[in-house]
Amino acid sequence: MVSAVASLELFNTLSGKLETLEPVGAPALRMYACGPTVYDYGHIGNFRTFLHVDVLRRFLRQQGMAVEHVMNVTDVDDKIIRNALAAGKGISDYTARYEKAFFEDMDSLGIERPEHLPRATEHIPEMVTLIERLAAKDIAYRTEDGSWYFRIARFPDYGKLSKKDFDGIEDGARVDVDEYEKDAARDFALWKAVKTGPDGVPEPSWQTALGAGRPGWHIECSAMATSLLGESFDLHAGGEDLMFPHHENEIAQSESASGHTFARHWMHVRFLLVEGKKMSKSEGNFYTLRDLLLKGHRASAIRYLLLSVPYRHQMNFTFEALSAATNAIDRLRTFHARILRGGFVAGANEAVRAATAKAAAEFTAALANDLNTAEAAAAISEMVRAANSSADAGTLGAENADEILRVLTTFDGVFAVLVDRDAELTKAALVWAQAEGRGDEASAELVARMGQSDAEIDALVAERTQAKKTRNFARADAIRVELTAKGIVIEDAKDGVRWKRK
Repeated sequence: MVSAVASLELFNTLSGKLETLEPVGAPALRMYACGPTVYDYGHIGNFRTFLHVDVLRRFLRQQGMAVEHVMNVTDVDDKIIRNALAAGKGISDYTARYEKAFFEDMDSLGIERPEHLPRATEHIPEMVTLIERLAAKDIAYRTEDGSWYFRIARFPDYGKLSKKDFDGIEDGARVDVDEYEKDAARDFALWKAVKTGPDGVPEPSWQTALGAGRPGWHIECSAMATSLLGESFDLHAGGEDLMFPHHENEIAQSESASGHTFARHWMHVRFLLVEGKKMSKSEGNFYTLRDLLLKGHRASAIRYLLLSVPYRHQMNFTFEALSAATNAIDRLRTFHARILRGGFVAGANEAVRAATAKAAAEFTAALANDLNTAEAAAAISEMVRAANSSADAGTLGAENADEILRVLTTFDGVFAVLVDRDAELTKAALVWAQAEGRGDEASAELVARMGQSDAEIDALVAERTQAKKTRNFARADAIRVELTAKGIVIEDAKDGVRWKRK
């Protein structure tokens, strides 16, 4: 019992209002999302953005809409060059490690792979062509050192996305760094001439018609987006920290070159706080996904928590909330297992049938209303409560169970938390930490409870079962205490004993 197909009303940062998101001029919705800059491990603020984009694509596809999704990998920029030089490595050698880790983390969080994953370094020719088009219009200009800059004064609409007022733009006032926070417009670098580092080692560069050098950060996304999706496409997404200057500069250079609207719809995911403060290493509240896994937290609970607050609201990540998310996942999985086991009465409980239909409709309606993940999850929780009450009373029908499973399938098609891979992912994090010489970062409790194999736990569970059969309750209780201390939860059910890692 799944609700009818719904159109998605999504807030458009460009227009400042909710608009129906739909493909124009193509059967698939063409969307570009700014991906990782692979200079370090991704933090939970990064992954909040990627998770909400994942919800967007999952929901669109669930509603029958084809999606052509591009997410770039920035594998050359200021930070990467600085870190690679400091490490004495070429940029491809340096970035390979973090790119691999990023996709492992994506998989751990259940984030679907986009249809296209272009690397910046593989699209240098497209960037050069785009800069040449701007130069032909005298919108790009070359400086004495051989770098090329975008002339912001030639784009009157500059600031239309971020809604910043840039009156009195000074032509020729330049900024050389890829990222800057000043609320001031400066001509930005499209192509950076080759430079020599402090130790005399030349920075990585490409020999092109523009001269030896490398692309600026902003031109990378414009070139990759337009080469794969066309000069005008349906949606551009990213974190709100990218709105200015990155997305503003993408619009300026792309629309100046083509004369067409770059992206019709813009989606921005709000910032993440941690325990009420901006996340930073100096505050001691900076966490990668791997940091949290090594503390013993589950990947599924991290996904569920990061999706619990709608994308257009600022989120405060707390460990109390993460514990609540863990409990919520347990309730959902326990309920799902209960429904799968069956054994219910014939027919259907009409009150539960109505509650199930209501949950299905409200789930879809919530997501169709600007991806309101909080209301969508709440709708499913209400269904779980009603169905559990009926099952406890012995009045849940087999037909109810079939309908509930269909709704849970729809729910998990978006939230992706019902399949339990947590122990496997936590073990993988421990293996990684030990290989990297970072095993001391794992909590002692985690090491203790993950150190025992599934076979060893199965043997203890079997011994406990035999002890109960022979009425050796002291031994059975001792085994339960031992397993509990190792983070193993025992569930005695009519169809046997099940266990799971806490």
